[in-house]
Formats: sequence, C-alpha cells, structure tokens
Amino acid sequence: MSERASLPDEPHGPDLGELRAEIDELADQSVEELVSPEPKTAREDEPEPEPTDAIGSTDWDDSQPR
Repeated sequence: MSERASLPDEPHGPDLGELRAEIDELADQSVEELVSPEPKTAREDEPEPEPTDAIGSTDWDDSQPR
C-alpha cells in the first residue's frame, strides 16, 4: 500500500472557493429541507387560492321547474 500524503490543516486551491461556497449554502439549510426537499417547480406551479362563497350563502331560485 502507498503511504498517505499528509494534508494541510487549511487546504487551498483554485477550485476550493466554489466548494466552500456550496458547503456554506448547504450548512444554511435545515435538516428537514436536506432530507425531504420540496421541488422548486412545485412551489412555482402551486395555484393561488381563490375566495369562495360561504356554505349556505347561495340564493337558489326554487320558483323555476327543473
């Protein structure tokens, strides 16, 4: 087996900045969001609720035959 190369305490490199940003973004999310994420399209496609009339408020005209 080959010897393991020692890693510095604070690695650096051109691609680590992007990786650190992604790690910080993931750290800001809740565990619930990480375990069971809601698709972005589900939120975008969710219909807006519309107001409705209260039950029993409809005035039915019973004078006309059916």
